[in-house]
Amino acid sequence: MRILIAVDKFKGSLSGPDAADALAAGLAGDDVEIDIVPVADGGEGTVDAALAAGFERRVAIVTGPTGRPVEAAFAVAGDCAVIEMAAASGLALLPGAPQPLAATSRGTGDLIRAALDAAARTIYLGVGGSACTDGGAGVLAALGAELLDEHGEPIADGGAALYALSAIDLSRLDARLADVDLVLATDVDNPLLGERGTAAIFAPQKGASPGQVVVLEASLRRFVQVLGDVREDAAALAAEAGSGAAGGVGYAARLLGARVEPGVEVVQRFTRLDEHIARADLVITGEGSLDEQSLGGKAPVGVAGAAHRAGVPVVAVCGRTTLAPEQLAAAGFAATYPLSAIEPDAGVSMRDAAALLEIVGAGIRNSTHTLISASN
Repeated sequence: MRILIAVDKFKGSLSGPDAADALAAGLAGDDVEIDIVPVADGGEGTVDAALAAGFERRVAIVTGPTGRPVEAAFAVAGDCAVIEMAAASGLALLPGAPQPLAATSRGTGDLIRAALDAAARTIYLGVGGSACTDGGAGVLAALGAELLDEHGEPIADGGAALYALSAIDLSRLDARLADVDLVLATDVDNPLLGERGTAAIFAPQKGASPGQVVVLEASLRRFVQVLGDVREDAAALAAEAGSGAAGGVGYAARLLGARVEPGVEVVQRFTRLDEHIARADLVITGEGSLDEQSLGGKAPVGVAGAAHRAGVPVVAVCGRTTLAPEQLAAAGFAATYPLSAIEPDAGVSMRDAAALLEIVGAGIRNSTHTLISASN
């Protein structure tokens, strides 16, 4: 019996690799061969998935979301690099309370530059878990753009500071960007501005009050207006699906010529997930919470789709699920194993997730023949 474990992180509890190891411990047996492929949807965990696929780990010192230097890992294989915005500009890097007005994406630009220094010709930019709502202005600044106020002085970092923007000079952007295939890995289809824009939809998740959302929206509009003086397509790109990803870093990426691909498909490609599925008798996938967002392009549903195409049964593990049984079945899961069924206290479940996943793994091992027969 060959079982493939392809799980994403259990946010706030376990990384994807750690969750997979816990499941593997429970599944272990003389009649079981286990294959582990970490997966992600383009957000946190994307670099881990690349490293597990054989990429080399690199480290760069970059500007964190508050301006302090932080150490960020990225992955390189040949002339391909995988970088993760959360490693440089993520909410988890904030030293204290959220800073929705001042947090910057500059460190993500630093990571792109580090990938260029590593001779990357293709750069996958995974976004998610960002702390900032600055339209990607920090990314552009880190790569050589000058953002100036009415006195010709550089404006401060952060989304709110864009309201003071008077001129932008893109002539000093890193020339190496012209020869790079930049891929924005995201499942977010929001534009930069408006009711579905990054300030209105995502800034409250980063600590913004209603009043601060108004400030950020006005500042981003100012950013697009001033960019229009040097880029005729500034407004059109702001309206494109995905430009609102990661506080507007999607917009900066589009300005740099990026193409957008679903994050889960990008990760599946460089991990060669289809090849692993083809050799499996059963696939186990999952993440911390299976909910409506999962159906919009998260890793477990992507894995389930790939398994279904290959005719291999797939089950899901999760901390909890808010999806109805018919939704889980429609997503392709032959069975779903929430940790909440074993430990209903969410705090205890998160604390003891590894031990609970080991129990779940043992239960799946004892049910494998039934699961496979029911799916055939």
